[in-house]
Amino acid sequence: MCLTQLGELQQNHSKIQSEGAILIAISADDVNRTKTTVDNEGLNYLVLSDNNKEAITAYNVVDQSNTKIARPVSYILNSDGVVEWKSIDTAAARVPTTTILTELGKIR
Repeated sequence: MCLTQLGELQQNHSKIQSEGAILIAISADDVNRTKTTVDNEGLNYLVLSDNNKEAITAYNVVDQSNTKIARPVSYILNSDGVVEWKSIDTAAARVPTTTILTELGKIR
């Protein structure tokens, strides 16, 4: 998990919630490492461990250069679970949280 992105999401968590959204992060790390990251970074949103890569595979975001991890991706799903918006990023250039907030505003 990219700690910079997690921290930026944490800083904007209340803004995301004010848009009526629920923030969930999914990590390919095992449960213990995911919990350690959550605790160390003081995250107060849900971070799930997908060590078996079931969700990562289902959403077709396994990193082809390193199949142990997921590509950085952001999704906005509607209340029916349908993807309304997504951004497939690179490790060096992740979508800013401000863009996510803008897209949330368009969907509302």
